[in-house]
Amino acid sequence: MVSRVIPVNPFDLVIFGATGDLSRRKLLPALFRRMLDGQMPIEARIIGVARSKMSGKDFQGFVREALAEFEPEAAKAPEVLEAFLAALDYLAVDVKGDAGWAALGKKLRPDVVRAFYLSVGPSLFGEIATRLSRHGIATPDSRIVVEKPLGHDRASAEALNAQLGKCFAERQVYRIDHYLGKETVQNLMALRFANALFEPLWNSHYIDHVQITVAESIGVEGRGAYYDHSGALRDMVQNHIMQLLCLTAMEPPAKFNADFVRDEKLKVIRALEPLRPEDSVRGQYRAGGGGASYLEHVGNPESHTESFVALKVAVDNWRWAGVPFYLRTGKRLRARMSEIVVVFKRPPHAIFPEMATQAPNELVIRLQPDEGITLHMTIKEPGPGGMRLTEVPLDMSFAEALGEGHRAPDAYERLLMDVIRGDQTLFMRGDELEEAWGWVDPLEAAWEESNEKPKPYDAGGSGPEDALALLHRDGRKWREIES
Repeated sequence: MVSRVIPVNPFDLVIFGATGDLSRRKLLPALFRRMLDGQMPIEARIIGVARSKMSGKDFQGFVREALAEFEPEAAKAPEVLEAFLAALDYLAVDVKGDAGWAALGKKLRPDVVRAFYLSVGPSLFGEIATRLSRHGIATPDSRIVVEKPLGHDRASAEALNAQLGKCFAERQVYRIDHYLGKETVQNLMALRFANALFEPLWNSHYIDHVQITVAESIGVEGRGAYYDHSGALRDMVQNHIMQLLCLTAMEPPAKFNADFVRDEKLKVIRALEPLRPEDSVRGQYRAGGGGASYLEHVGNPESHTESFVALKVAVDNWRWAGVPFYLRTGKRLRARMSEIVVVFKRPPHAIFPEMATQAPNELVIRLQPDEGITLHMTIKEPGPGGMRLTEVPLDMSFAEALGEGHRAPDAYERLLMDVIRGDQTLFMRGDELEEAWGWVDPLEAAWEESNEKPKPYDAGGSGPEDALALLHRDGRKWREIES
């Protein structure tokens, strides 16, 4: 299958925090791959901004080293690499003062799209937005991209939106969530709305329950200071998992464009029933598997912050009445794995004796590590000797279906080009962000009021026993976390 790559128009992209870890590991390699695939024109320019004093040549050398470490294809395409490096420039700017801003304005071209990627701490978002506006650098067609954490509760999210709103219209603000750039997440919408097979079944008449799991095998080492003030609920559920829930549960949009899609996602958030403490489980990993415990990683032996959370959630609308959504995420689990599992109801009448013990049909949408979709079906076991049933997977693995050598673009590749094109479909809107925080805030407050410690769980396992009981009490069980 030949990939259809549509080039974007020339642009000026300014990366604030260009020498940071996100820029080195993700942003710059993603931009290189877009040039390698012919989507990023050679007329495009990338301007790195940071506090460090360095020349444009020094920055090119910094990027060359980053690509050598994180992008193997760079060494195989020396001509593209040199063209990419030639598109780079650098400027030291004081984001809390006025030094460097006038020079930055002079570097930008007046006749191309201007995009500003804020790969910096959220405390600097307002400062940078204000100075971009004050110095006349932000034009009416400019775009500004901000990374999580986008607030730590509803009040702070509203304050952030207000700060950005003073300088940029909502149509100019791109709140990036890299999960929405994953191929499988977008294929979830294609699966539902481009096929007559699934959408008629996508409701409480045919679906028993839905599971959404985002499991990580690593701990919080290196992020302990941030994570201990955040926890799994704020770090993962309010944003990544919320977006997966919305795309799974949303109604069909009238058209596939940014506001129509985000309108439907917002309706899902507003239809969520309030979270109850008894429908939640918090956990903290113990030492094991050669690794330290959560408490050791964060350096706080009295911490009540959760590294694992599991929730039972209800969407209070016509489509999903009586269908529970089970959400879980955690650190130091058995494997790194993210998936959405749609579990269908059993047939209303069992004509084969084995049907009572046979697993129900499941649609498994795998986001990582290997993106793909698998439908688990029941068939007759081949061979003589009567009617014996067995389960078989109908595997729609992207790697196999699209052919050897096919490479799905990284999430940042897609999202960065969407910014340049001005397509906000895969980005959170301000009201979405505020409503999502408004949904998790009461549960966070209830946990703090109870002062109950999270349940301990073994590193390398599936999480606390109480998380298993969350489904067992409903006569269900989690799908195993598998690598």
